[in-house]
Amino acid sequence: MRPLPARRIRRYLVIAAATAFLPFGTAIGQPPLSTPDSVQELDDIADTAVPRAHCDDTSLAETGLQGDVSAADRNSGRSTDGYRCNITRLGGYAGHGGGITSTSFGHCVYMGSFFPGDLVGPTNGVQVLDVSDPANPVLTATLDAPAMLAGTWESLKVNETRKLLVGVGVPALTGYGLIAVYDVSDCAHPVLLNPGPGTDLALPVPLTGHEGGFSPDGKTYWSSGVVPGIVSAVDLTDPAQPHVIWQGTPGMSMHGLGLSADGNRMYLANNMGGMSVLDTSAVQRRDPDPQVPVLSQTSWTDGWATQHVIPVTYGGKPFVFAADEAGSGGVKVIDIAEDSRPRVVNSIKLEVNLIANRAAAIASSMGGSIFAYDSHYCAADRPVNPTALACGWISSGVRVFDVRDPLQVREIAYYNPGARTGHNAELWNSPHALASIIGIPLLSAPSVMQALDQGAFDPAQALSPRSGDVAFGDVSTDWCMSPPEWRGSQLWATCADNGFMTLQLAPEVYSPPADQHSTAGS
Repeated sequence: MRPLPARRIRRYLVIAAATAFLPFGTAIGQPPLSTPDSVQELDDIADTAVPRAHCDDTSLAETGLQGDVSAADRNSGRSTDGYRCNITRLGGYAGHGGGITSTSFGHCVYMGSFFPGDLVGPTNGVQVLDVSDPANPVLTATLDAPAMLAGTWESLKVNETRKLLVGVGVPALTGYGLIAVYDVSDCAHPVLLNPGPGTDLALPVPLTGHEGGFSPDGKTYWSSGVVPGIVSAVDLTDPAQPHVIWQGTPGMSMHGLGLSADGNRMYLANNMGGMSVLDTSAVQRRDPDPQVPVLSQTSWTDGWATQHVIPVTYGGKPFVFAADEAGSGGVKVIDIAEDSRPRVVNSIKLEVNLIANRAAAIASSMGGSIFAYDSHYCAADRPVNPTALACGWISSGVRVFDVRDPLQVREIAYYNPGARTGHNAELWNSPHALASIIGIPLLSAPSVMQALDQGAFDPAQALSPRSGDVAFGDVSTDWCMSPPEWRGSQLWATCADNGFMTLQLAPEVYSPPADQHSTAGS
């Protein structure tokens, strides 16, 4: 085993220290040493922001750095108006908050649940919205299987082929044993298919859950539990009898995933900051004793807590988009033509994510809770030759990028919803409202240390009138964590405090391709 450079050792220690204080969130683990780990230094592409969007006359543009919500705007109440550029809001349904991630099928949306706040009030569990009229979404049902009541975290996913909705119960960081499978043929009125295994508390399915996703054919649901990094393949050939057919630990702490179109490759996010490529063909074939070898492990020093991965192709050549949840890593564009040698070829960042601006980011984000400004979940507008990528960028809102050329990405629109400052007590299902007990942006600690290490962090610039707000945050932004899903020239987006929103893109910046098919990777 080769020795780790001092720079990486410091980084690991800072990450471990930061996560030790989190009441919920992402744990960190080192990839297994038996598989070679390719570490990619990204200094040449990591510190460039995408060009700003040119906003139309009806916009209410950001007042400072791209992606930033300044301390002045937070303290004056300006942030409660939000920011918008080339996007207008058509309607929405706030409920009591939108959980962490939500999903959709047909004309319906399923708002994720966050335990224990989702148990407060009359609508417990996952909320079902009929969005036939985008200006007036209507609540039609509430899904209250044990897995849905326990909190769905980032596990709530739909498979369009089989019209199935799955959620795994995750009360806090990692859950065990609970999985709910619904038929969404009538999308506004889902029907529970597995009243036995995974729903009957006496019949747990032996999986760990935090995040998950479907194989393209809908016959396998892959569940990923971050602590430890156990990944489980759940057979859904008979949705009434979900059962584990493979389980392994490809790393100490794994996160979200994306699967190739044939289901034979998994691109698995690594919480240390990276991605593993797994050969899942044996599970896809349903071999009697399937083996799932790790073909490669790639890590990077720019960003960490890699969230999820979206496989796409350009001109027949395979790439993925990989979003980092922390460390100002943004979204990586990775060439995966060779399973054994993925290469990071571009980085999608906002100005607020640049190393030169990390002191300014700390100055504005203090008092706003444990996250500052990081990407979380994205969706491409089609898997083949995508033209646009929309991302939930936590406190920076919904960001939309032109990705027709993956090496020349530019921003075309954004919508950062108005902060619901002072409404913490109403937002029972919002992880942001709960986490705002803490005011310090703890997940920015590694990026701050990185800036200090490079002599690019001026402590004086990190000071602002908000610097003393270390507890009981004021919810002066929202957390937009769900993948904004493409519906023609609309985006269906869910944020933690504002709940579900229908957003209309200006025709001057986006024309939906004829074969548009929103894809978040799995």
